[in-house]
Amino acid sequence: MGGSVLVGLDGTGNSVPAVRWGSEEAAVRGLSLHLLHSWVSQPLHNPIAQEAANKQRYGAEVLGAAEAMALELHPGISVTTEQVSEQAVDALVDRSGRVTMMVLGSRGHGAISGFLLGSVSLHVLGRATCPVVIVRGEEGAAYGRPEIVVGVQEAGTQGEAVLDFAFAAAEAHQASVRAVRAWEPPALVGRAPTALTPSPDADEPAADEEKRLVDILAPWRSKFPAVHVIEHVQRGRVAAVLLGACSQASLLVVGRRMQRTPMLLGPVVFAVLHHSPCPVAVVPRI
Repeated sequence: MGGSVLVGLDGTGNSVPAVRWGSEEAAVRGLSLHLLHSWVSQPLHNPIAQEAANKQRYGAEVLGAAEAMALELHPGISVTTEQVSEQAVDALVDRSGRVTMMVLGSRGHGAISGFLLGSVSLHVLGRATCPVVIVRGEEGAAYGRPEIVVGVQEAGTQGEAVLDFAFAAAEAHQASVRAVRAWEPPALVGRAPTALTPSPDADEPAADEEKRLVDILAPWRSKFPAVHVIEHVQRGRVAAVLLGACSQASLLVVGRRMQRTPMLLGPVVFAVLHHSPCPVAVVPRI
């Protein structure tokens, strides 16, 4: 299973776009595809008996159909399947340390925080040690648009895993990288606006942020010389800027801090997962 693309299957239609996306990623990157299903975590609304044997039989059918779909889409890839008796979250988190990435499907857009993705996806996103890609049911074929958007807010080693994932994906898919850095001016305490025109130094923060982004990207330009890079610096809140930038993208890549408490995922990650028009890759960073 090492180095593979792992797709978690829940036995519903949510798995179809995840299998489609994961099989293409495996084919493009030259990796194997591993399909995993937990028969003890099957949705309650499935019309199956409660006996373990029937649940396992249903799980085998889910895996068989997913394998057939993947091989039909990409006949040359290597596909393995695994049905487990562990809870889905535990199984996926355990295997996250042995794969290149994980792909999960979700139900689609919704207004209620915490229920959009389902409890399995949310818990896996918060605990997995590999990048996790969330693909919604209404999203089409993978990489329909040749641009990958990546949020660049951290300098140094904290942002390396995020940038490495984005640039490697862009190189594999011959896509460009739009590196997005959002900034907000410091709050002015005790001062009322007195002028209608900006001060002479109003553009200095933006120029500083642009220089900072150039410096952060320099090693990645050298490591991936074939990848076209678009530098995108914009004033505004991080989530809003990222969502605006990814309206025409094939993938949005964001980072999450490991071992966050009490929330496993930060507000920016929550916002883009719920509102992004494209698949979202959440990459753990130290």
